Amino acid sequence: MEKSGRSSMNSMMRALPVPDISRTLMWRILSVAAIALPIVVMLPGVVGCLKRGCPMITISAFKWVPPFAQGLVRDLRVRWALEEAGLAYREKLIDQEDQKSEAYRSLQPFGQVPTFEDGGLKLFESGSIVLHIAERSDALMPAEPDARSRVKMWLFTALNTIEPHIMYLAEVDLFHAKEDWAKQRRPAVVKMIQKRLKELSAQLRDREYLEGRFTVADLLMTTVLRIPRNTTLVQEVPVLDAYRLRCEARPAFKKALDAQMAVFAKHAPPIA
Repeated sequence: MEKSGRSSMNSMMRALPVPDISRTLMWRILSVAAIALPIVVMLPGVVGCLKRGCPMITISAFKWVPPFAQGLVRDLRVRWALEEAGLAYREKLIDQEDQKSEAYRSLQPFGQVPTFEDGGLKLFESGSIVLHIAERSDALMPAEPDARSRVKMWLFTALNTIEPHIMYLAEVDLFHAKEDWAKQRRPAVVKMIQKRLKELSAQLRDREYLEGRFTVADLLMTTVLRIPRNTTLVQEVPVLDAYRLRCEARPAFKKALDAQMAVFAKHAPPIA
């Protein structure tokens, strides 16, 4: 194809009267024109796309939650990952009625947030969404295969080894604190969390992040360590508290948190 195109161009040049311009220069001019023409043809489509609004990543989030949950709802994880990856997104804000709707349940069968839509791809579960983003972003996932595997190992550690115990304590403290069974159970839950946090801190004693540099594993681990903020459990482990603060100091985290909190402020119920 390329050889045939060049022969045609040479034939054109031989037929042209070019007394003042060398054939080599003319060939270069025509070559540039051949490259530029498709770009010119494409411009109207690009401009039209910009005017209409091209498909953009859409995530679902709550319009409002009570103060104890603000800054912890899991769409924060997805917002943070998208900010780190430099990907634009828009919000699909829902309330309790939307959660029950057939349309929303078709995206998220359990009625939770967040959901993720990108063209024809629809995902739910914050861990799976964040991993999907990370696998397409050098900012969140290293290129080297073994390093990628270790990052995924730590990602699942955050979600499977650390978070369940912390979430159990949050449930006890926030929803069952006055019940006798919760009062009896709480010390054992706290003891298990302290054990897990001590084991995690041992892995971070001599490094700033879980896998050399900041990755999606640190993003998820930080969001887990933020959950027991009604306690001093993380602050009691200086290595982990410094790690959490280091990750929270990232501009992408601040931007994601500000975006979530702005939604809650805008949709806050009237003060009685």
